[in-house]
This record gives sequence, C-alpha cells and structure tokens, in this order.
Amino acid sequence: MSDEITKEMDAGRSDVDSQSREDTGAVPEDDAMLPIKPPLQALNYKTINKKFGWWAAVVLLRSYAKKQICFYLWQRKGDEWRRKQKFGIHSKEDWALIKNAVESYIGELE
Repeated sequence: MSDEITKEMDAGRSDVDSQSREDTGAVPEDDAMLPIKPPLQALNYKTINKKFGWWAAVVLLRSYAKKQICFYLWQRKGDEWRRKQKFGIHSKEDWALIKNAVESYIGELE
C-alpha cells in the first residue's frame, strides 16, 4: 500500500471532527481547507470520513441571510477538493421527512 493511501486511511480513522466559527468567533484552522465558496459561509461542520481521496461532511452554512444544513461529498483531484454531491436541508419539516424515511429502512442494515 502506498504511503499516501496509508496517510489518508490513518487520517480517516479519527473520530468525527467538528469545527465551529460560532463558538469562538475565530476561523477554525482547518477551515481554509473546507472547499466551500462564497457566497456560502460555513458556520460549523463535522467530517464524517476523509479517506481514499474522498471527504464526506455535514455542514451548517449561511447562504445569504438563511441557514441550511448540507451533506457534502468531495473528491480530491490533484491538490484540490472538488464537490461531487451536495444535499441541502432547508427546514425542520424537511429534516423530519428525511429522518422518518431513513429510519424506516435502517433496520435493513447489518
């Protein structure tokens, strides 16, 4: 196994990472790497996993004057992360529908 893959695997083994601007008012050290562009502003995020050239995260962000929660999936291409998927939750009502749908299938997983 190459050193690069081993490093990515080791980085992905850590517990879920969380960074927040709202807690301290400071930009998290790793925030410069969060590949979200203006006018979107990341307020907080949790890395779900980051390995094998893929990065999945849940991000609380502000888009203009509104907040939303987005699930992001980025792929590493060269020296940068490129967005492959984004799924936004815009309200508590949307979340309730999504949560109920997922919970109805979760028992099927091992």
